[in-house]
Amino acid sequence: MATLVEQIGKDPVRPQVIADCVDLIDAQVKQKGFMIKSAYAMIKGIKKKFIPEVVDTLLDDWLGKIQPHYDKWAATSISPPASSFSDYVIARSDDVAEDLLSVTDARAEKTSHTTAKKMYGRMRAGAKKDVIEAMPELSKMIERHLAAIPKSAAQ
Repeated sequence: MATLVEQIGKDPVRPQVIADCVDLIDAQVKQKGFMIKSAYAMIKGIKKKFIPEVVDTLLDDWLGKIQPHYDKWAATSISPPASSFSDYVIARSDDVAEDLLSVTDARAEKTSHTTAKKMYGRMRAGAKKDVIEAMPELSKMIERHLAAIPKSAAQ
């Protein structure tokens, strides 16, 4: 079976996945407080394409972190599955959030963008809660993209 990176992390699907991730981030930020909104606006103001570029850079690693969860879900699912992948991920959102944040933690540690690194450091403590809150939409987005792939291409 093809990996998530192979299925939705490659062209022609990848650009839409990136755009959907950016839209998800934008929607999540709109629900946050002044500090997060301000930091996000500042980052976007410094470099307009910064968020899409970061998502593009991290997408394969994020999908790689989701892959074990997807594999466990697929292995325990019977035809038809007892639950959706989204339900499975949401039930394990604490672990999935930590896995996803391990990618951004490593990236923040290595980045040369000092402003972004400082902002990330200030907001990291609350980031897990934010990722958990986004988990339903994120998992549904993954499901949507996977469902759009012809079955022969997913093999």
